[in-house]
Amino acid sequence: MSVSRRSDGTIVLDGRCPVEDAEPLLELLQATSAAPLDWTKCTYLHTAVLQVILAARPLLSGQCGDIWVRQWVEIS
Repeated sequence: MSVSRRSDGTIVLDGRCPVEDAEPLLELLQATSAAPLDWTKCTYLHTAVLQVILAARPLLSGQCGDIWVRQWVEIS
């Protein structure tokens, strides 16, 4: 799975993040709503995962590693 949580509480997206990662990501964000999200190592972000991020609006760490997301989606 490409969704994990580091010991400092940061939620990390690493590598390819397929549709199956949307629910585990949502659960982590709901359990720790103040946790930052590091998506710099994400190489592919399924739109379902992106929708979870857009809805939850976590504090994002760095730019998304998925070039398409970085070019076409501005999250502020």
